[in-house]
Amino acid sequence: MNEIIDGLYREGEPIADTKAPDGPIEKRWERRRFEAKLVNPANRRKLEIIVVGTGLAGSSASATLGEAGYQVKAFYYQDSARRAHSIAAQGGINAAKNYKEDGDSVFRLFYDTVKGGDYRSRESNVYRLAEVSASIIDQCVAQGVPFAREYGGYLDTRSFGGVQVSRTFYARGQTGQQLLIGAYQALSRQVAAGTVTEYSRHEMLELIVVDGKARGIVARDMVTGEIETHLADAVVLATGGYGNVFFLSTNAMGCNVTAAWRAHRKGAHFANPCFTQIHPTCIPVSGDHQSKLTLMSESLRNDGRIWVPQRAEDCPKDPREIGEADRDYYLERIYPSFGNLVPRDIASRAAKNVCDSGRGVGPGGKGVYLDFADAIERLGRGAVEAKYGNLFDMYARITGENPYETPMRIYPAVHYTMGGLWVDYDLQSSIPGLFVAGEANFSDHGANRLGASALMQGLADGYFVLPNTIRDYLASGPYPAVDEDHPEVVAAIESVTTRLTTLLSRRGTRSVDSYHRELGHIMWEYCGMSRTEEGLRTAIDAIRELRTEYWENVNVPGTGESLNQSLERAGRVADFLELGELMCIDALHRRESCGGHFRAESQTPEGEALRDDENYAYVAAWEWGGEAGLPVLHKEGLEYDYVEMKQRSYK
Repeated sequence: MNEIIDGLYREGEPIADTKAPDGPIEKRWERRRFEAKLVNPANRRKLEIIVVGTGLAGSSASATLGEAGYQVKAFYYQDSARRAHSIAAQGGINAAKNYKEDGDSVFRLFYDTVKGGDYRSRESNVYRLAEVSASIIDQCVAQGVPFAREYGGYLDTRSFGGVQVSRTFYARGQTGQQLLIGAYQALSRQVAAGTVTEYSRHEMLELIVVDGKARGIVARDMVTGEIETHLADAVVLATGGYGNVFFLSTNAMGCNVTAAWRAHRKGAHFANPCFTQIHPTCIPVSGDHQSKLTLMSESLRNDGRIWVPQRAEDCPKDPREIGEADRDYYLERIYPSFGNLVPRDIASRAAKNVCDSGRGVGPGGKGVYLDFADAIERLGRGAVEAKYGNLFDMYARITGENPYETPMRIYPAVHYTMGGLWVDYDLQSSIPGLFVAGEANFSDHGANRLGASALMQGLADGYFVLPNTIRDYLASGPYPAVDEDHPEVVAAIESVTTRLTTLLSRRGTRSVDSYHRELGHIMWEYCGMSRTEEGLRTAIDAIRELRTEYWENVNVPGTGESLNQSLERAGRVADFLELGELMCIDALHRRESCGGHFRAESQTPEGEALRDDENYAYVAAWEWGGEAGLPVLHKEGLEYDYVEMKQRSYK
């Protein structure tokens, strides 16, 4: 192995062991929990765990580990743990409760998730996710999360894309907010109990690896500028996704890849980086002044109907003046079985196709209509308001249009990243002692995430999976104490200090944001909804040139001894520039279409994604090749014993 491929990367040894138990799939998680070694309560008090990030995965993990008796240090760059980006999630959380008696089950949720991920996820991980989903709802109800209820008091559910059952629990359009507050309450309880110590306004800038194991982090106090070392027996990263590599995305402006990328540079494999989800229901771009985009919940597709005019000459008209016969409800026409509830990748490409054909609406022809006229007539305005009122209000404030009277305009935008740090069945990365939870890992969604699955994975990892698997690693200790004068600790601090000093010494002519915007344009143009070999090669060359210029000509004002948001952004964009190149290399090497990764050269006659299972049924786990070296590709083969691999069809 180690052959240079295409001049862009080397191929390394395959990944042979993911620690997933064998045997019947419904018994694997139970078996793994039993086989994982225990840590007795007295010893837990002596063990320290660092958790970076306090979104759903991080807060739930910190709270659960703290309640178990470990000493937990929780780091986040916001001023409050409850300002993590999980709070922005709107539509709902999946669970196989089958309250509607419509045929749902653990196996059906497992099947829908594997199929929705276009057969590029692990069976064992996905089944475990489906298995613990019901416990998540019980946990959250016990915490007081105000899920919507039917008239009789039972929890209500609705449908999301890619399924034909009603399994999505919700709290109006504020599900992420309510779930995060529940996890935050659990976290705060452990802070008060003394088992969790919070470090607000701290950003992780380096991973400390001693004797091949993750033993701590280097963090910067974002208020004072002080560089701090924090040591522990294990480190958990729960730092979310990297969608902001595209500059314009539905992510909060602070979302970044730095913690995960620093770990990657220390030896953690980065898996499937090109698997990016484009969400179909975003408020369209309105101009170059924007720094982020606003998502409209996928739950709106339950009652809203998506359409464009039949004729391009009707696009400038007021939509209320376009009759039914002159409308093309294209999702209902092309996919009659699922209609407006097809998975996100399919809905997004379909919207792009009709807009590219000249039938897009709104400024620049980059929009389609999401129309609630039928729902209001059928259910009454009051019922629609009760379900979606806060979402409608948000749309009206942003656009100045009343969606009760005029159809919403939506267009696809970057939303979620299925790729992330590679982890095994225990959620442990390729660096022993480094665990990764939630969107920061790659493990459950394959090439496309079904709606309402992100909240499910974050809470599953934090409440139920990680606390059961990390103990197996910790029980193998105790690990020798690490002093702050250890050579690896000193080297990590020097690396951070040198990097910050170098950035602050740059007094060029361009702002950090201008480089970020240019990178985002390259990524969206060549590694967005559709990718080609020619375009990806163009992107790789352009990113390399941009990165070289960045380190020569960026302007980073201020100092490092105090609050300096320009410095924060400069480090994050530097990491995005490296990540962007790897995403394009990953997309180039995968000469197939699957889920959110659509290679124009690989499609069916009907324009659907065409997989190549013979050559690409694997996880692509990339190893850092060094500053001057090439990334190394390690393949983890995917095998399906319980789901038949076949061409996805939602027709």
